[in-house]
Parts: sequence; C-alpha cells; structure tokens
Amino acid sequence: MKTNNVILRAVVKVVVFIILTLAVYLFLTGHHSPGGGFSGGLVLASAFVLLFISFDIETIRQAIPFDFKRVAALGAFISVLTGFGSFIFGEPFLSQSFAYFDLPFFGETELTTVTIFEAGIALVVVGVVVTIILSIVEDV
Repeated sequence: MKTNNVILRAVVKVVVFIILTLAVYLFLTGHHSPGGGFSGGLVLASAFVLLFISFDIETIRQAIPFDFKRVAALGAFISVLTGFGSFIFGEPFLSQSFAYFDLPFFGETELTTVTIFEAGIALVVVGVVVTIILSIVEDV
C-alpha cells in the first residue's frame, strides 16, 4: 500500500527553505560569531536529509544530481588551496586577510579570505554527512 504524504511534502518544501536560510546565515556570520563552515554545513546537510526522508531518494537524486563524495573532495581541495594561497603573499600557512568594499546593494561590506576556507569546510561537511546518510539508506 502506498502512503499519501502530501501534507508532509508540502510542509517540507517550506521548512527546507527556512533551513537553507539559517544555513546561509550561520555560514556568513561564522568569522565574527559562533557559526561558520562546520555548523552551516551541518544545517545545510540536514535540509538535504529532510528532502531524502520526505521524498524518495531517486526523485531527489534526479533533482539534485551531485555526487556528494565529489562535493566533499572539492571542499577539501578548496580548504587546502586557501591555506597554500597565503604562501603566494609570503605569509604563514592559513593566514587570513580582509578588506572593506563598497558593494552596490549591501553598502560597506567586509570580505575575508577565511570565508573561502569556511566554504570548503561547509562543502566537506555536506558531502560527508549526505554520503553517510545515503550509504546507510542503501544498506537497509
């Protein structure tokens, strides 16, 4: 017997949008307050897991055609690359720099190199968590 999950799927579409917004907020505030790549990545991964739970895995894989192992590898590559990027400027490994820019919509905004590192960490966390969840589901 096939179950009817219309209400669950309708609610999940709204909740996933809220979770994604929270993940972006946690990621962007990470270098000034608690948050960053790890916590933002975990929240982002929870949105993917919620989609996998409420819809079937094949539908989500068609909608989001990412190999999450490659997402994790790309994140690790980005994080290591930012560490070695400081060598170009004669700074120690993983040194960060920042500057203030006047962006048209946001006004005066601080842009840092640690944000690129945190993006790599977020990709690693999302890739690993979703890969673990998918491997558990495939075993069942």
